[in-house]
Amino acid sequence: MTTGESKAISGYLERQLLIAMPSMGDPRFARTVIYMCSHNAEGAMGLVINKPYPGLTFPNLLSQLGIESTADNDIIVRLGGPVETGRGFVLHSTDYMRQGSVKIDEDNGIGLTATLDVLRAIAAGTGPQRSLFALGYAGWGAGQLDAEIHENAWLAAPPDPDLIFDCELEALWERAVRKIGIDVAKLASVSGHA
Repeated sequence: MTTGESKAISGYLERQLLIAMPSMGDPRFARTVIYMCSHNAEGAMGLVINKPYPGLTFPNLLSQLGIESTADNDIIVRLGGPVETGRGFVLHSTDYMRQGSVKIDEDNGIGLTATLDVLRAIAAGTGPQRSLFALGYAGWGAGQLDAEIHENAWLAAPPDPDLIFDCELEALWERAVRKIGIDVAKLASVSGHA
């Protein structure tokens, strides 16, 4: 049995994309796409990848942290979720792996670093080729995400680095839905019906 088969059987969505259904009742997650960093019997953690952090730019963040930037950084600071919104996470390509970095998805070359070193490297132009910076994360307790999936609050999709690192956030939800072969118009018209 391959790792992918094992994962599908277990029902856990680590390294997958979660796409909020149009009927999502929680406004914090309406039309969100979440990259799942972990999901197991104890709970789940992911980063919302398509919501900008209101009123904060990456250069301003670097300035607040006292990090001087010599690189052209067009990174969009994203609101990674409602938990610990003052804590930063960089989801990135695995060409950058240092102490404190975790390889999340070897097949797609995706790592996660939550130290200031990665921000300094990005500011100096020596960071990962692809990255996104998020403040906060989405977290679920044991069985909570599983219950939401059972209630049809989320769609699951395989990871796609082009979607994950996309900077066109406005259209990302619709692109993710279309990527799994669903017509957004039909999905919206049937939401809420069993």
